[in-house]
Amino acid sequence: MAVQSDSGGKDDVKTQFVTREGTYRLMTLSEYSRPNRVGYTSGSGSTHVRVSLVSLPPGAAPGSDGPASEDRICFNHGKELYVYVYRGVKKAADLTKPVDKKMYKGTNPTCHDFNTVTMTAESVSLVIGFSTGQIQLIDPIKKELSKLYNEERLIDKTRVTCIKWVPGSSNLFIAAHASGQLYVYNEELTCGTTAPHYQLFKHGDGYSIHTCRTKSTRNPLYRWVIGAEGSCINEFAFSPCGTNLAVVSQDGFLRCFHYDTMELIGRARSYFGGFLCVCWSPDGKYVVVGGEDDLVTVWSFSERRVVARGQGHRSWVSVVAFDPYVVSFSDPDTEDTQEDKSESAQCYRLGSVSQDTQLCLWDLTEDVLKPPVRARASAHLSPNSQNFSPNGVPGKIPPKCAKSNKIGHKHAELSATNAAGEPSGAKPKTKANNVSTLNISVGKAKEESGLGVNFTQRLAALSFGERKSDHRRNFSLTKTTEKSATNTVALRGKSAGAPSDNCDPVKLIGTPSCPRFDECPVLEPLVCKKIAHERLTALLFRSEYFITACADGCVNTWSRPARPVSGTRRERGELTD
Repeated sequence: MAVQSDSGGKDDVKTQFVTREGTYRLMTLSEYSRPNRVGYTSGSGSTHVRVSLVSLPPGAAPGSDGPASEDRICFNHGKELYVYVYRGVKKAADLTKPVDKKMYKGTNPTCHDFNTVTMTAESVSLVIGFSTGQIQLIDPIKKELSKLYNEERLIDKTRVTCIKWVPGSSNLFIAAHASGQLYVYNEELTCGTTAPHYQLFKHGDGYSIHTCRTKSTRNPLYRWVIGAEGSCINEFAFSPCGTNLAVVSQDGFLRCFHYDTMELIGRARSYFGGFLCVCWSPDGKYVVVGGEDDLVTVWSFSERRVVARGQGHRSWVSVVAFDPYVVSFSDPDTEDTQEDKSESAQCYRLGSVSQDTQLCLWDLTEDVLKPPVRARASAHLSPNSQNFSPNGVPGKIPPKCAKSNKIGHKHAELSATNAAGEPSGAKPKTKANNVSTLNISVGKAKEESGLGVNFTQRLAALSFGERKSDHRRNFSLTKTTEKSATNTVALRGKSAGAPSDNCDPVKLIGTPSCPRFDECPVLEPLVCKKIAHERLTALLFRSEYFITACADGCVNTWSRPARPVSGTRRERGELTD
């Protein structure tokens, strides 16, 4: 088996698990939760426990215990919101001294985000969305800042599902609501004392954008209506370069926009139900979504198509996140020369958590994401896909992201070329020292499995025939299935904006936006472990640890394996659980 899985017993909660790079361990002293929390109680808690983490610039800030504690962690539970000094894996959590604590009446905080552009060692802006539609801006360190937006619920009365600062902007943030609308706010502007009147600014296939019809500029600056009418927007995420915006909705669509030109670049359809979460790969080449089909779906930004699905969860996938600190596999038995590094297998490490209380880790390798042309051409040999339509009709490959120090709304200044909707690409220029690369031991990969060139593995990646049983258990290999997507796509009604047959979910079956189950590689997770009693709601990766949270308000820290010392040899016993 390529997957380490659990039987799912209620009390069988793991505190450590083993991967190819070593053992991940739960740091029991680094648990953050509300003070006076009394053990585990089944069924208690909020369904919208979120975690925000920020690293402040060096300097001793109020509420910290010195220059070494520069991280702040924020999480919500029920009607409460907490901000603590985050001590990582080296020091125990001190729950008796929160940086800030707030309790609300009549509403629950549902999401929040720190502003990393304006933060200093002594100040950081935190924007918070609530279940009744209001938005609050505070400074949990100075405690001098407190602003309210949509206070009278004149803009939107529904729950705020996701809120984020616009990348590179000091004053713009975006709030998504359960009504299926996105609003762009300027924190320096007021919301007015009357309900806003809108005028159409732009519309496209499945979306429309409006501005306020007022003499003076007010909030919201823009209103995006996305997807089927009343279909909840569950999450959105900006690409690493800040140019593109991926949005997932309850109507089962992933829509990717060029943010400044407001043009729809591409989309994908869920296998069943709505999409609940979305994230970008660190290089901006792939968008990964999870949702009510219990699957993790990988969409290629450049090819505009679904390239793989991951099957391992037994309930709705609540969070997906890339781990940018595990990016390649190489053999530590050989010296790390420049030539060897260029030959190491490129890989994306992906994590996902679900309402089934399990954490899954996935390895997305190039032989799965980009199968060889010969294998694609011979797809008609599959006994399960006689009407197979190849997935590989790529869209127009976008250019690289243009460098810009100002990211925001400048639509009135757009040239005719930009307004035509040519997308900027998602290939940001990154510095090598921004990502720590782990050299992971895979033993004699070339001899045992022929990573990158093994034809059996590539056949498995395309899901035809039966998978060989002698593959390495250390990789997320593909899994075959004979299920059909014909009767599992839910209709979600008419799309916003101009109606189009292209939005008909049934007509998307078998297309690159929604390939049939036997037309797309299906991955097994590298690790699948039950790590909580309640539904998991958060997952964040950092260089020395990763963070999870569940619906009972418990935020846990997991330490990464110790990096192998150069010149030492990893024992094969470390590769098994």
